[in-house]
Amino acid sequence: MIRGLTRAGLGDVGTDERLIALAAAEGFGAVDIDAAGLVGRLGAEGVNGLLRRHGMKIGAIGLPVEWRAGDDEFRAGLAGLTEAAAAARVVGCTSCCTYILPSTDHKPAPFMAAATRRLRVCAQILGAYGIRLGLEFVGPHHLRTAWRFPFIWTMEETLDWIGAIGEPNVGLLLDSFHWHTTGLSALDIERLKPEQIAHVHLNDAPAGPVEEARDNDRLYPGEGSIDLAGFLAALNRIGYRGVVSQEVLLPEAPSEPPERLIARSRAGFDRAFAAAGL
Repeated sequence: MIRGLTRAGLGDVGTDERLIALAAAEGFGAVDIDAAGLVGRLGAEGVNGLLRRHGMKIGAIGLPVEWRAGDDEFRAGLAGLTEAAAAARVVGCTSCCTYILPSTDHKPAPFMAAATRRLRVCAQILGAYGIRLGLEFVGPHHLRTAWRFPFIWTMEETLDWIGAIGEPNVGLLLDSFHWHTTGLSALDIERLKPEQIAHVHLNDAPAGPVEEARDNDRLYPGEGSIDLAGFLAALNRIGYRGVVSQEVLLPEAPSEPPERLIARSRAGFDRAFAAAGL
C-alpha cells in the first residue's frame, strides 16, 4: 500500500508543489490534490516531472460536480468534470472521490433516483478516461439526524447503491473513521474484493462511545482508539495495494507548522503499519 496525504489536518501548507515536496521528504508516496489546477499552472509535462523528481503520485481527486442539489447545478459541473478527468489521466491519477451524507433534506426516494442517474453519468465520464469513482459512506451518528430524512450511512448500503449505479468503475472510498463509527470489523473488509475499493482514508478517533464521535474531531493515525492495525491488515490480506491517504478533520486549524504535522503524520503511519505487520 502507498502512504498518502490530503491537506486535511496539515494547516497552511501553501502550494501543491510545497505539499508534494514536504510529503516526499517524510517518505509519503502520494498526495490527494486538484490535478486540474496543478496541470493548469505547470502543464502536464511539468507536473509529471515534479512527481518523478519526488517519487510521488496523485492518489485521488475530488468530484467537482454538485450531484446533491438540482439538475441545473449538476449539469453546470459536467464540463469541469471532463476537464478534471482529462488532467488526472495525463498525470497518472486513477481515482476520483465523493462522500455521501447520511441524512438529507430531500425526500429520499426521488433524491435517490436523481442521485443514481447523476453518479452514473459521472462514472461514465470518468470511465472514458480510465478513472474510478469512489463513494464514501459517512458514519458519525450526529450526522444521521443533521437533516430531515435518513439516507445511506453503511458500507452494505453503499455497495448496494454501487450495484444500482451499475458502472464497473464505481467502488468504495473506505475511511477508517467511518468504518469505526459504523461498527465494522476487519471481517467486513475481508469480505470485499480489492477491486471494490477505489481509495482509502486513514485517521483515528478519541476514546469513548462510538456514538459520540464527531466527524470534525479526528486524530492523527495511531493516536486514538481505532483498530488501525486490524483495518490495514485486512486491506493487505484482501490484496489492496492502492493509496491510503491521511484525512484528519479538526474543529479548528492546527497551530503547529506543516513540516511538524507531516512528520507527526509519518510517525503515526509508522506505528499503524508496524502494528499491522506491514
